[in-house]
Amino acid sequence: MWEYTDQVMEHFERPRNVGVVARIDGEGQVGSLSCGDALRLTIQVDKAKDIIEDAKFQTFGCASAIASSSALTEMIKGRTVDQALTITNQDIANYLGGLPREKMHCSVMGQEALEAAVANYRGVKPKAVEGQIVCECFGVTDVEIERVIRANRLTTVEEVTQFTKAGGGCGKCQEKLERILTRILHRAAPKAGSGNGQGKGRMTALKRIKLIEDAIVNQIAPALMRDGGDIELVDVDGPEVLVALKGSCASCPSAKRTLADFVTERLRALVDPEIVVREYRPD
Repeated sequence: MWEYTDQVMEHFERPRNVGVVARIDGEGQVGSLSCGDALRLTIQVDKAKDIIEDAKFQTFGCASAIASSSALTEMIKGRTVDQALTITNQDIANYLGGLPREKMHCSVMGQEALEAAVANYRGVKPKAVEGQIVCECFGVTDVEIERVIRANRLTTVEEVTQFTKAGGGCGKCQEKLERILTRILHRAAPKAGSGNGQGKGRMTALKRIKLIEDAIVNQIAPALMRDGGDIELVDVDGPEVLVALKGSCASCPSAKRTLADFVTERLRALVDPEIVVREYRPD
C-alpha cells in the first residue's frame, strides 16, 4: 500500500473538476488505456484576456493519477495560459504534499496533458513522435526520457522508471536507460579542474573524496543493493578510486563489468571524467 498524503487522498476521494468543460477551447490527451494510465484535459479560455476560465479532466488510472489531475485543474484555473505553462510536474506533486517516488509519472502525465491542451488551444498541430522508442511496453521515447531526467535531475534508472514508467514492463530497455542517463550525467558533470572556487579552479583532494563518497553511498551502493550486492570505498589517490565489492557482487562473474560499465561510468559522470576505478582484494 502506497503512503499517500492527506492532500492526495482528499483529491482522490473527492476529485475536483471531473468531466468536460462547457466550451472546449483546448484539449490534451496523454497516456493510453493499454499502458494503465490515460488522461484527457479540457480547458475553456477567456480569449480576450487569455485566462483559463475552467478546466476539467477525465482520468483512467490510480489514486495518484486522479489526484494529480484534480490538483492540476485547480492550479490552472484563473491563470493566464502562459502562467499555466510554467507549472511543472514537481509543482503538481508539491501541491499535493508530495507523491510516492514510484508514482511521480502521474504528475508528469498532468504536465504533458496541459502542454498538449495549450498547443491545441493555440492551433499548434500535434507534434509527430519525437525521437526513438526506448521502452516498447509504454511507448516512451529517448527525447521524453531526456527531458524528464533534466527537468527533475534524476540520477538513477529506478528514478527514470518512477517518473516515466520506462523500464517498468519487461525490463529489456534497462541498459538503454542506463546509457541515456550516463550520457546526460556525464555532460552535466563539471570537468576536472573547472572553476569551483578552489585555488585556480582545481578540485581539492578533500572535495574529490567527498563527492566520491556521496556518489557511492547515495547512488551506486543503493543500486547494487537491489540485486543483493554492495560496495565500499577503500581509498582515493588522485584520480584512482579503490573500492571493495561486497555481497553478491564479491563473487559475481560479472564483477569486472560492474566496475567498468556501472561504477566507473557513474563516478566519471558525477565527479570527474578522469576517474579510474580498481577493485580492492585483501590478501
